[in-house]
Amino acid sequence: MIRSILIGLPAGARAMTPLAAVTDAAHRGALPRDNGAPAWLGHPLVAMGAKALAAGELWGDKLPSAPDRIVLAGMAARVVSGGLAGAALAPRRHALLGALLGATAAVGAAYITFDLRMRALRRYGQTPTGLVEDGLTVAAAQAVVASAARA
Repeated sequence: MIRSILIGLPAGARAMTPLAAVTDAAHRGALPRDNGAPAWLGHPLVAMGAKALAAGELWGDKLPSAPDRIVLAGMAARVVSGGLAGAALAPRRHALLGALLGATAAVGAAYITFDLRMRALRRYGQTPTGLVEDGLTVAAAQAVVASAARA
């Protein structure tokens, strides 16, 4: 269940990145055998779509017009993404709990990472801080999914 929490954390910073990592793993058959992922999560179109949305989010985050991650729409995306990814990394019999843990971690991390980003942004600017945050988020999501695949 710890992986469900851990995958929710990067969703707080980038809503689509954990979902893209999980759909890619599901598509490749790299999730643990008894996972709570819905079958459609591994469909090639879902995996491609999640990656495209994640790439768009990474690009859009650097724009001055990008909304704060803690607005209602951003939080809703984080809850859905963190919940789906959390369920996918939980054992099937605990998928609902995994979804709850992933979504809760995403909401908490959104507020923490928002505060950290605003502090860093004032000192270093939007693009540099966004690129660092992107790297950390993508690496974290990939590491959590890879650890689940090895389990």
